[in-house]
Amino acid sequence: MSRIGNAPISVPSGVDVNVDGRTISIKGPRGELSRELPGAITVEVDGDTLRCARPNDENQTKALHGLTRSLVNNMVIGVTDGFKKELEIVGVGYRAEPQGPSALRLNLGFSHTVDVTAPDGVTFEVPQQTQVIVNGIDKEIVGQVAANIRSIRKPEPYKGKGVRYAGERIVRKAGKAGKK
Repeated sequence: MSRIGNAPISVPSGVDVNVDGRTISIKGPRGELSRELPGAITVEVDGDTLRCARPNDENQTKALHGLTRSLVNNMVIGVTDGFKKELEIVGVGYRAEPQGPSALRLNLGFSHTVDVTAPDGVTFEVPQQTQVIVNGIDKEIVGQVAANIRSIRKPEPYKGKGVRYAGERIVRKAGKAGKK
């Protein structure tokens, strides 16, 4: 039994759910998301709750059962509240500058600046020069954009300089032992 897959998804008021064959589309106050359902998993709408059902107990189907429930739940949360990932920039002279709501210019110690443009549905906020917040309604895209920004200059283990997630702990190395 998949405990995650069997849990019902509550749909808040103001959110419309439409299941059309293998496609589920969810519309809310922040926008609209749609997705193809994987495998043989079906989603049933029962008033203000959604349930994911699987036809058999094969291993692949059981794995997709919990996955589908999590994906649909994230869609509901995304169109109501949205998702955000916070990034911190650590290093002397490292900073971010907003270039509008969907563009960002990063100075990360290279000989040039790095420009990042957001895909549709994703926006950037820069409350401080060393902090970037990635906002959007699709959890998958928000996480991928944040990971792409982090991959431009990953935190290095000696001084900890680079782009990291907020609250991320960097394991530090000792470095060279000097002459004695």
